[in-house]
Amino acid sequence: MNEKECLPSVGISRRGLLKNTVAGIAGAVTLGGLSNQAHAQQRGIQAPPLRGRIKQSVVSWCFANQWTLEETCRVAKELGCKSVELVGPGQWETLREYGLTCAISPIEVEGPPFVKGFNNPENHPWLLEVTRNALDQSADFGCPNVIAFTGFSENFSKEEGAANCVEGLKKIASYAEKKGVTVCLEMLNSRVGDHPDKGHPGYQGDHVDYCLDILKAVGSPRVKLLFDVYHVQIMDGDVIRRIHQCGEMIGHIHTAGNPGRGELGPSQELNYPPIMEALLEIGYEGFVGQEFIPVGDPYLGLREAVHLCDV
Repeated sequence: MNEKECLPSVGISRRGLLKNTVAGIAGAVTLGGLSNQAHAQQRGIQAPPLRGRIKQSVVSWCFANQWTLEETCRVAKELGCKSVELVGPGQWETLREYGLTCAISPIEVEGPPFVKGFNNPENHPWLLEVTRNALDQSADFGCPNVIAFTGFSENFSKEEGAANCVEGLKKIASYAEKKGVTVCLEMLNSRVGDHPDKGHPGYQGDHVDYCLDILKAVGSPRVKLLFDVYHVQIMDGDVIRRIHQCGEMIGHIHTAGNPGRGELGPSQELNYPPIMEALLEIGYEGFVGQEFIPVGDPYLGLREAVHLCDV
């Protein structure tokens, strides 16, 4: 994922969207920037029905410049997706109206939530409170996951940061188990520094093995990894082998094309159908969230992504 928490106010960058999980998306925009007639013609091109072995979700912040939340829900439903995610509880009723769930919930914090995470023990009191609140609300709504972050390194060594994350996540693990909701720790890339929505220099949990070691030390079936294919490709590569390495530790998946975090089509280097097959091979039953930033028509890009991942 890239800047996460996702719900939003009107800001276009993810960083702006992350500031308030209960704010509404404003500004109705014609879907894909097309006239109603042109869009209707586009939709007249019938795609084959989905196999449905991969449950798919639309990440709301990526399309907030083009669509209102209701429009995003309508497109998600039309394309066969089961969720619109990283939407705060204040707007879950809209999802319910479209028969959708929220595959992963944000936490309600000021500013980008990935900056101040569990690696700093000074964050634990308020972070545990907002995570418990998110777990309560998610359990009531039927949202299966809540997002979590290591935070930026600040002055903590990798070893200190990991130990602090283990300590903090252990404090929330039993509550997550009680609620039947999974806390998903996201690994983010720290290499891409030219765009605030595409990389996070300074983020401490920037490698799969580092995050896995934390999760293994926590030792809870309700504390898992948010495996973002885009970020994993940038930092570690070898995506399919790493999916098998992580196995049941994966709690949620995000997608995007690399380089650039754009659409999943042939202009980027990741081959998504075999990546999805690998998820099926390990018995993954969670959601795959489409979290690319559209460069072209958002409807066509999303439709292509959904069918590429429908293996």
